[in-house]
Amino acid sequence: MADARPWPVELRLKREERVLEIDFDDGSHFRLAAELLRVESPSAEVKGHGTGQKVTVPGKAGVGLVEAEPVGRYAVRLIFDDGHDTGLYSWDYLHELGRKQDVLMADYAAEIARLGLSRD
Repeated sequence: MADARPWPVELRLKREERVLEIDFDDGSHFRLAAELLRVESPSAEVKGHGTGQKVTVPGKAGVGLVEAEPVGRYAVRLIFDDGHDTGLYSWDYLHELGRKQDVLMADYAAEIARLGLSRD
């Protein structure tokens, strides 16, 4: 199908490496850093409740992943060692993060610098 969306076939939480690995049925494989997942959380705390309300979250360079809990068949809830646990990461969103992770991290680093904040 031309409109078929990538579907996860395997998800691996690598706590020591602070990475979530995910393989999709389209052949894509991503290693997503906990920091990226935390600062790009789809939660209201980070994304806000509407357009243009995204919050830049500093100090997450060393954040780790504690757990990944399936939510139905459409998402995973990630629990971070800083207590954040309200983001539901859909498979589509994880795939998007994987495809755009280099640009997202560069944009995040630039925004942190612009605001005079620190990733540490």
